[in-house]
Amino acid sequence: MTPADLVIRDAEAADIAAVRALLVETWHATYDGIYGWRRVAEITNAWHSLENLHSQLGCEEGVFLVGLLGEQIVATASARSERDGAALLTRLYVLPAWQGVGIGRTLLQVALACFPLAPVARLEVESQNEPAIAFYERMGFFLQRQARFDGRDDTPNTLLMAKRLFVE
Repeated sequence: MTPADLVIRDAEAADIAAVRALLVETWHATYDGIYGWRRVAEITNAWHSLENLHSQLGCEEGVFLVGLLGEQIVATASARSERDGAALLTRLYVLPAWQGVGIGRTLLQVALACFPLAPVARLEVESQNEPAIAFYERMGFFLQRQARFDGRDDTPNTLLMAKRLFVE
């Protein structure tokens, strides 16, 4: 059950520091046991820098959403349209203290609704992130294949998952 006072909106420049803090906290909680604190810090410093996050605001081909409870940003999601018309979920994170109450489910639904013509949704998930894999399976995603992110050996093992969307 999602908290009744959850607000989901487009991310704004003023949100970037809070989104980065959310991503750093969530990544450490999720991946320290897999990669170690140092490697997680390296990844979050590269992928979730203030500059990188700021550059993602207002992209015409995608969405960058935040979920708020009161004034606190408790979740974020990003997605973009692929060349074949698919919706690619590039980020979905909920602060650990707020996981399991429906915020991720609601944020995922809102993010995918931003692509009403997409025949399919796709995502990549770390192959050892069992809670996330189980979450996406509950949301109707299925395994397509396993790969390395961007084909590089120094990045996480990923599972490529997909979900058929219903286009009218």
